[in-house]
Amino acid sequence: MTQTLAPARETGHTLGLGRFRRALRAVAIVSCVPYLSLKVAWIAGSRTGIPDGSSLLEHRASMAVANSVTVLMDAAVIVLALVLTRPWGLRAPAWLLGLPAWVATGLLAPITAGFPLQLLVDLLGGSRASSGGGDAEPFLDAWVFGVVYTGFIVQGLTLGALFVLYARDRWGRLWEGRVWELPVGLIGAAQRAVAVAAAVCALLPLLTHLLWAGGGTAGLDERHVTGRTSGFYVMEALSVVFLAMAVIGGLLLAFRRGRTLPVLVPLALAWVGSAATVCWAAWLSLAPLTDVADGPAPLLNLTYAGQMIVGILVACLGVHFLAERDASRKRRTA
Repeated sequence: MTQTLAPARETGHTLGLGRFRRALRAVAIVSCVPYLSLKVAWIAGSRTGIPDGSSLLEHRASMAVANSVTVLMDAAVIVLALVLTRPWGLRAPAWLLGLPAWVATGLLAPITAGFPLQLLVDLLGGSRASSGGGDAEPFLDAWVFGVVYTGFIVQGLTLGALFVLYARDRWGRLWEGRVWELPVGLIGAAQRAVAVAAAVCALLPLLTHLLWAGGGTAGLDERHVTGRTSGFYVMEALSVVFLAMAVIGGLLLAFRRGRTLPVLVPLALAWVGSAATVCWAAWLSLAPLTDVADGPAPLLNLTYAGQMIVGILVACLGVHFLAERDASRKRRTA
C-alpha cells in the first residue's frame, strides 16, 4: 500500500465508531496485558513461568534485549488498535499503517491458525515430548504457552476484524468487482515475471517444509530433530499452506486467472500468504541471535531465505496492483 491510495473522503466513507468497533478495540488492548506483564516481569528479573534448568536462565543479557523488543512489538498492537478506531487514524499515511498491519498479520496468523490445531492434534494423541528429547529441561512452564498464545489469538482476531473494517471504509473501492473486470493494462509483463519468479523461488521451501511435515529430517540440525513434537509437524504443514497462498495470490493477480473470483480473493491470499511467509521466516531466523540455540543448519537458512524472497515479491505485486488500480480510478474520474 502506498500514500497514493485514495483517502476515505474520496470513497464517501467515514470511520464509524459503533459499539462493535469499540468492543473489538477494548478486547485487543486487554489481550495484550498478560504478555506484556510477563515480559516486563522477566526484564525486571522475575522467574515467573521459567522452570529451573531452562536455557533462558543461562542467557539473561540477550533475553533481556529480546524481551524488550517483543514488549515494543506487542505495545504496537495497542497503537494499531487506536489508529484503526479513531477518526485521526484515517489521516495516517497508507504505508505507515499498512506496513505494521502487514507485519502483525504475518506474526499472528500462524499462531492463530497453528495453536488451536496443535491442541487438537494433542487431544487426538499427538506427541507432546519428542522422541529422544523427553529428558530435556523444559523451556517454559506449560501454562505460559496457553496464556501467551491465547492472547495472541485474540489479538489476531480482533486486529484483523478492525483492519478489515478500516480498509473497507478507506480503500474498499480498490477491490470491488471480479478479476475479469480488471483493466487490461493494470498488470504488465514485469509483474507477470515477478509472479513467476516468486513461484520458482517457492519450490525449495515448499519441498523442505513438505519433507519435514512428513517426518523427514534432511537439513534439520540436532536440536530440531530431537525437539520435534506434533506441534512441529503442524507448523511445517502451515508453512506449506501460507507459501501456497502467497504464490497462488500472486499468480491470480498477475495472470488474471480465476476470472469469476472477486478481486478481494487474490488480494487476501497475497496479503495473508506473503505476510506470514516473510514475517514467520524472519522471526525463526532471528531466534538464534538470542544464543538460546545453535544457529540453524544451511538448508534451514536457505528455506527461510527463500520464504522471505517469495513473500516480498508477492507483497510488491499487491502494492503495485493497489497503486495502479487507484491511479486507474482517478484517471477515469478526472
